[in-house]
Parts: sequence; structure tokens; C-alpha cells
Amino acid sequence: MDKFQLEMRDISIEFPGVKALKGANFKTSGGIIHALVGANGAGKSTLMKVLSGVYTHWEGTILINGEEHNIRTVKDSKDSGIEIVYQEVDVALIPYLSVAENIMLDQMVMNHEGKQFVNWHEVRRKAGEILKKLKVDIPVNVNVENLSLAQKQMVLIARALSRDCKLLIMDEPTAPLSQAETEELFKVIRDLKAAGVGVVFITHRLPEIFQICDEITIMRDGRFITSMKVKDTSEKEVIEYMLGRSFEEIFPKCQTEIGEVCFEAKNLSDEKMIKDVSIYARKGEIVGIAGLVGAGKTELCKALFGAIRLKTGEIYLNGKKLSIQQPYMAVSQGLALVPEERRKEGVLIDEPVHTNLTLPSIKSFVKRGFIDFIKEYQVSRKMISDLNIVTPSEFQKVAFLSGGNQQKVVVGKWLIADAEVYIFDEPTKGVDVGAKKDIFELIGNLMCEGKTVIYASSEIPEILGITDRVYVMYDGKISKELITSETTEDEILYYSAGGKN
Repeated sequence: MDKFQLEMRDISIEFPGVKALKGANFKTSGGIIHALVGANGAGKSTLMKVLSGVYTHWEGTILINGEEHNIRTVKDSKDSGIEIVYQEVDVALIPYLSVAENIMLDQMVMNHEGKQFVNWHEVRRKAGEILKKLKVDIPVNVNVENLSLAQKQMVLIARALSRDCKLLIMDEPTAPLSQAETEELFKVIRDLKAAGVGVVFITHRLPEIFQICDEITIMRDGRFITSMKVKDTSEKEVIEYMLGRSFEEIFPKCQTEIGEVCFEAKNLSDEKMIKDVSIYARKGEIVGIAGLVGAGKTELCKALFGAIRLKTGEIYLNGKKLSIQQPYMAVSQGLALVPEERRKEGVLIDEPVHTNLTLPSIKSFVKRGFIDFIKEYQVSRKMISDLNIVTPSEFQKVAFLSGGNQQKVVVGKWLIADAEVYIFDEPTKGVDVGAKKDIFELIGNLMCEGKTVIYASSEIPEILGITDRVYVMYDGKISKELITSETTEDEILYYSAGGKN
């Protein structure tokens, strides 16, 4: 059989106020793992949504094996051998159906041909065969809602392969996965490559590209910039192509004098994850919380903010004991949380930018019982400018912003509210290198203002680059406290994995 060939030529698409793609090109083939990268808003996900039939009003040409294909629906794309696995796996799966039903869903819906009965034995058999080919051990009878994120992702890949898949598009597939789960996913991807399936791999994690991909295409501002073999380039060169300018991965910090202890948590425990955790932070200090996925970092951040109920423990700010049973109590007492799941917990996704930016400090915009909208819009526009939030206006819905710009909105609302302690939980997750640099600069500015920052991340280079001290978590406990300037990545990894003194 001839090798699958795909070419997209001069693809353009517009949305109200935004030209998302401007004559973009893309080319790949079967048996190739092809990275598609670009800064947030570069157009890579939009280009793949055109290819997968999600967007219909595009202009340009799509060629498959040299023949033009007019892909205008998801069915058109699937019939052409193209499948996509989105980052939000829960949205694509039906939780109350079994693994087998989810894998064979397309066939059950599209190929039923008026039959009134389903051969459930055959459904389970075929689903089991596909999972076996993937070397994935998941019971076909269990409901999807009982699976881990990594297992759900495998179910989606199995669904893609239940049809005659020639090209599999994976959008940020490793974002929710641990290191071990990522390695398992890479084994599956390599097996797909060996079987002649083409893979388009969209990611912000550049080291993964050099670990798994053969070729790379770089986009910027809705346009194709360049394509090359991965072995012929470097991370630094890729970043420069993405940004259109020279860039060094730096962690800008304001040189400030570290003051007295201003925030302290003593002997915190909850009903499940947090086990007798004690930490402190000083004015003008960035305190890191390091650990692997599942170590308890997110739970600790939420507990400090009142989003998880504590069984034991005390929290102090400037020597005063705080009473924090709910997040609104934390806000009123000077705490701010930038959560890991920004779309679920950090923003009102269907509300405009100005509403999201001013909501925590809405009282300051109220005059005689009415909101001063003029003042609200002015403050929002200033924050959009200060943080370089890319949006047509303050009235744009947050849902239509890129991931990096959504994250800036999450941070911006707390800058307006003027908190004393800022808790960041994986703030650069799903964010491109340009937006990362902006976030690091924001945190540096907080230091200049004498604020206190708690920075939780599983990205050890970030912990080493931006913090003054670091607490390493393992299994819900603090396994070690380290001075950042005196430690190494290996030492942090050692304690993250449960190592002892």
C-alpha cells in the first residue's frame, strides 16, 4: 500500500475580529511523528481543526495522496483517514458508557444502517483487539468515568484506530500526564509510527519534541514559518522561530531584600492528601513547592486558599491567625490563588475579559449601589495593556483567548485586587515560552512590591530559576526543605521520588 501523504496549501480562516490563519501550509506523511508548534494564538490548533472538519468556512486546498479533498465536516475528515485526540479527554468521552462502547462509538453511530440490535459480544471483542494491539491493559466492561486520565487518553486513541486511521492528531497529549504515563504514551506513539500511521504532535513542551518527533513545523501569527527535521535544529532555534526574535530562557527576578516571616502554615492536614504540612514564607520571597504529579501540591495550594477543608492546622498572616473556611474568606484576608485548572477554576470562561479582571475587587467599582462601568473598563484596559493580553477589546469573551492570555487574565484580576500573598499552582501549564517569560516578569514585579509568592510546579527548571527556597513534596508530606541556590535538579528529583536523607 502507498504511503499516506497529506498537504495543506494556503489555508486561511477568519472569525469576527480575528484572521486566525493567513495562507498557512502544512505537509506530512504516514510513519512520521511530526511536531506542530507555535506560541499561543499562532494558529496550530485552528489549522488542525480545519483538517479534522470542525471548521467549515476555510479557504485553500487540502491534498491527500495527491488528490484534492474538500473536508467540511468531521465525517469528511474521518472518511479520509484523519482522527484527532483533544487535550480535554473528558469532553470527548461518554463517562457512563463502557470502555468498549466508547471505543466503538463511531461504528455504532455511523454504521448501524437501520439495525435495531447491537451485537455486544462483537463490540467488546473488537474493542479488546484494538487495546491489545496498543498493548494497553484496560478492561473493556468498566465505565470510562472510573478510569485515570492516562487511560481515558488511550481509549480515545483506540477509538481513532477503530476506523482506518492514517493520520492521528494529538493536541497537547502529555499536559495532564505524569512522567511515567508520558513514557507509556510515547511507546504507543512509536508503535503507531512503526505501523505506518502518521502522527501530528502539538505540544508546548519542547524537550518532548526532541525525544519523540521526526519532523517539525513552526507557525507564528497564523502563518507557516518553517519545517525541518528535528535532528537538524535545537530548542533555542525553535524558540527563536516561534517568537520571531532572539530569546533566552531566563527567569527575571527583582533583587529585593527578603524581610520577616509574613505567612505561615502549621501542621496542615485534610481528610485525604495533606499530611502534617508546615511551611513559611517571608516578604519579598518566592517559595517553591516542588514534587511529581500527585504529590499533593495542588491540594496544598487549595487548602491554603480555603478550597479544601482542613482537619487540623493553623494559618497566619503577619502574625495574625486567619480563619479560612471558604475561598472568599481567603480573598478578604489578602490571599490570591492562580489555580492549575484555569478554565475550570480560574476564570468565568463565558464572561468578557473586563468582568473577569475586576470581579475579585468589584466593591471598589461600586458607587451608591451601582457599578461604575466606565471606571471598570478603564482599569481593565490598563491591565490588558500592562500584561500584554492579546484580545480585540476588554469585551471579548475569555473563552476565545489563547491559553497564555487566559492565564494572564487569571493573574491580572489578583493584581487589581492587590493581595499580599500570591499562590501560583502550575502557572505555566499549557503556556508557550513567550507567555512564560511574561509570567516570570509579573512574578518578579510582585517581588519588587514586597509581595510574597508561593510557586508550586512540577517543572523543576522553573523552580530552580525563580524561587529562593523550595519545599519538596512526596505523598502529601514535605519530604525536604532546600535553599534553591544550594540545590540541584537531581537533588529535588531525589526527594520528589521519596528519597530520604
